[in-house]
Amino acid sequence: MSELHPIVAATGSSGSGTSSVKTAFEHIFRSEGIKPAIIEGDSFHRFDRHTMEAEVERAEARGQSLTHFGPAGNLLGELETLFRTYAENGSGQHRHYVHTNRDSRIYDTKPGHFTDWSPLSRDTDLLFYEGLHGGFVGEAADIARHVDLLIGVVPIINLEWIQKIHRDRAVRGYSAEAATAMILSRMPDYVHYICPQFSRSDVNFQRVPTIDTANPFTQEEIPSNDESMVVIHISNRRKIAPDYRYLLEMLRGSFMSKPDTIVVPAAKMVFAMELLLNPVIERMMERRDLVRKQSAA
Repeated sequence: MSELHPIVAATGSSGSGTSSVKTAFEHIFRSEGIKPAIIEGDSFHRFDRHTMEAEVERAEARGQSLTHFGPAGNLLGELETLFRTYAENGSGQHRHYVHTNRDSRIYDTKPGHFTDWSPLSRDTDLLFYEGLHGGFVGEAADIARHVDLLIGVVPIINLEWIQKIHRDRAVRGYSAEAATAMILSRMPDYVHYICPQFSRSDVNFQRVPTIDTANPFTQEEIPSNDESMVVIHISNRRKIAPDYRYLLEMLRGSFMSKPDTIVVPAAKMVFAMELLLNPVIERMMERRDLVRKQSAA
């Protein structure tokens, strides 16, 4: 962890709601005049898209499973090195994973491939990571120890499966059966490497549908925000000490389910994140400025 070069990580699988965290932090950074170094977890995958497909087939032929959830599919040592060097001196090596044709035009690299490694700008105020492994701890790396604020974003498992099936059918042209098979193949890595991170986070945001999703494999539509609530559990009240009465007033339709848990309409998730996390970022920047002044004196 670092007072001069803080790191904020939002951890959750694709489609879980990490984009909402990114939106909330874009608002916070703009309002506070903060210049972030933004790191996408996909950029630390070990293989490009086509190589990953081939490696997955080889693993299956050996009776093994290779997924982006586990260490074998990622450069977790390199990610920890980035976090460590950024915390030490605000620098580090990064790259981009090119998802779409639009990304391809921006980075001059084919979709499904990575850009070359390059140094981060040295004038950033903090590092913001969005991906699968911001709270990872294991033999491959201990990433969580470098993070100053860890945010977990996860839907209940049935909703995650629904989103995965719909995304794979719409974007990749998979059948429902193929998408289901992929969910099953990824489950061991999800259980062993993703779930434990949510016990290390400072706060978790969990979207819960308020409609019947008992059989996610036959669900025709993804539940909307109007059909969902978000359970916000604050596990580290030394870092996040909200005024719950104020939150209940500002977030109409919300309620407390436990002394450290507030439930809000999903449509207000980004606003709730801003109300909770903006003060945390303000304190980080105030502490950074104080340390700088003390070092210069």
